Order: sequence, then structure tokens, then C-alpha cells
Amino acid sequence: MYYDDLETRSADAREADQLAQLLPLLDRVRALENNCLTVDGEIQSLADLPRLPVLRKSELSKWQAQDPPFGGLLTQNITRVFQSPGPIYEPGGSTPDWWRFGRFLNAAGIGADDVVQNTFSYHFTPAGAMFESAANAVGARVFPAGPGQTELQVQAALALGVTAYAGTPDYLGAIMTKADDMGIDLSRITKAAVSGGPLFPVVRQAYADRGITCLQCYGTADVGHIAFEGPDMDGMILDEGVIVEIVVPGTGTPVEPGEVGEVLVTSLNPDYPLIRFATGDLSAVLPGQSACGRTNTRIAGWKGRADQATKIKGMFVRPEQVARLVERHPEVHRARVEVDHDGKGDTMTVTLETDGDNVELYAASIVEVMKLRAKVALVPQGTLPRDGIVISDVRKAV
Repeated sequence: MYYDDLETRSADAREADQLAQLLPLLDRVRALENNCLTVDGEIQSLADLPRLPVLRKSELSKWQAQDPPFGGLLTQNITRVFQSPGPIYEPGGSTPDWWRFGRFLNAAGIGADDVVQNTFSYHFTPAGAMFESAANAVGARVFPAGPGQTELQVQAALALGVTAYAGTPDYLGAIMTKADDMGIDLSRITKAAVSGGPLFPVVRQAYADRGITCLQCYGTADVGHIAFEGPDMDGMILDEGVIVEIVVPGTGTPVEPGEVGEVLVTSLNPDYPLIRFATGDLSAVLPGQSACGRTNTRIAGWKGRADQATKIKGMFVRPEQVARLVERHPEVHRARVEVDHDGKGDTMTVTLETDGDNVELYAASIVEVMKLRAKVALVPQGTLPRDGIVISDVRKAV
């Protein structure tokens, strides 16, 4: 049932092992000639991670431009290079299941008896290679279909005896609908491993009605596999090869348990160590463990984007600026910007959870930090929703 013993170990054993892997990676990062990832202070436990800086894609792209292709990060065993929009370059390694998606395919019930139709792209971005190496790791055969040419996909699935699908959640539906139109029976497909888009309940149920169990995972081109659904579909279980933090958007400060925040990932991949990498996605930690017996932390899945940069009166306001505003005033616990339009122009209201009452001081700070004037609203601590939103744009399109 389980991919390996790591999935059922105790929390203490997991933390000790991850810390043992992390410390030499930090030493390697410190030794970089251009020191693009400054690591200050000693890390004695995973709880010390917030002392380290956050790595954002904008910084990664800048470092890569200065020292191509990987910004001076120490890389080894690299056999492929991919490109994502930005451009940002990602390595692909030569060791088995380098991106670690095999754990997900195993949880989806895919194994040596399966033929996987891999419809993820093999061009520029690594998704196709990620899932092919994962299928190899669980012993399955792969049809490297890539996206598109749906009629040919149907014909190949029938001829090859495909039993499992890998791709975006919606494309499987397109394949099955085309098969229906062609009068072709693809009922041998009973498993689906999806990512790269939302899996809506109605879509999952439509697949279930066809006898297909569809599970989803979460990963990025930069750090690989992050989290996955088990057979009980009760949240996403963190991968064993990453350390995940949920922080206030625009900062590196952890949120309270259960609150929505930005996902930071520290990859324990020795070939390409990324420390506190900001995915730009929002999620939250779920309490307890999965009913399937896997003991790692669960997250709630995708809850939106943390990059809530919004243009107001021709100027961008970013979550980092909201964080700087809060840092200026120790008595301010949290802030939220709401942008609207009054029929004449943009309006901005900044709501502060604070014990203070100096509206004029806060208004002046807003102008200094955000370069815009705003209405200031003061509310008691605990009033603002813990949904990860720090900039809310409620303007209606006209």
C-alpha cells in the first residue's frame, strides 16, 4: 500500500531525518561563490527556518540571468534543462524519480500492471518528464502522448491497452468524450493521476461514474512534487522530500495553525537545493493525519494565489508593502487592503487590526510605504478573516 517506510514514520523521526538532510545543503549554499542565497545564523531545528530569507521567482530569474543557467546554485547529475515563462530555467536529473512523483502514482494505485497515457507536455517544461520518471519508478509502462490530437489519443489508448491517465484534470474528459463519439470503449482506464489545474468535484464524480478513480497532486517545475492525495482524498499529504511552511503572503512569517497563507518549499534534493522557495500559491495546514495511515502533514490544496499585486491609480500595491506597513507599528497585528471604484476613480481602504488609535500616523505610513492615500479603518485583533488575502480587489469590470 505504501511507497516506502518514510510515509508511516513518526513526526520526530521525520523531522530528525529532514534536518540531517537540510544542514549540509545549507553549508553548500553558504559556500556559493556569488552567495545568491544568503543563509545567516545557525539552524538547530526546522522551527528555525523562518530565520532564513525567502527565495522568490523574481530573485531566481535575476540570479539565473547573472549566472546562467541556474544562478550559481550547485547542481550535479543534471541531464536536462527546461524553460518556463520568465524565462526561468529548471534542471532535470539523471537519478531515478528525480522529481519524486512516484510516491503520488503509487498512492493512485498505479503500478507494474499499468500502461500510463502521459498527456503532460514534453516540450520546454518538465511535466512530461516528471510523470514519465514517476511511472518508471512504480514499474508502469508509459505512452508519451503529450497534449492534443485527441482522436489519435483515443486510438492509441485502445490499441495499447491503456489503464491509467496522467495529465490535466479536464483533458481526460475530452479524451473520454471523443471516445464516446467514435464508439470506442476505453473502460480499461480506471486510474487517473492529475495536476496542473483545478479538479472540481463534479469533474471527479463524472470520472467516478465511468469507473475511474481520479487523484490529484501538487508540484512545481522548480521543486518537483510537493503534496498528493491518498486514496481517502482527505487533503493533500506532503511529500517526504520537501519541507513546507505556510506564511503570511509577502513575508516569511508563519501563520497560525489552520490559517491560509503562502506555501514556501525547501527542497531536500541534493542536486538542486532551493531553500524557502515561494511558490506564490495559497494553502493551509489541516489538523490530524490522513485516514490512509500516511503520517506526514496534510495541506488543504490550492486556495488561490499569494501574489495579489494590484494596480491602483496607476501604481502597484504588493503584499510585501502591506507587510512592511505592519512591521512599522508593533501594535498592528494584521492589515488588509481593499480596492474599489466609486464611479469616479479608484479608492483604497486599509483595515488594521491594532490596539492603537493614531489614524493620522497610520495614514502617513501608508503614503510612505505604498505611495498612495487611503482611508484607514481600525478594528480589534482577530477581526480580519484568516484567508490569506492581504489585498482584496472588489472593483467591478465595466
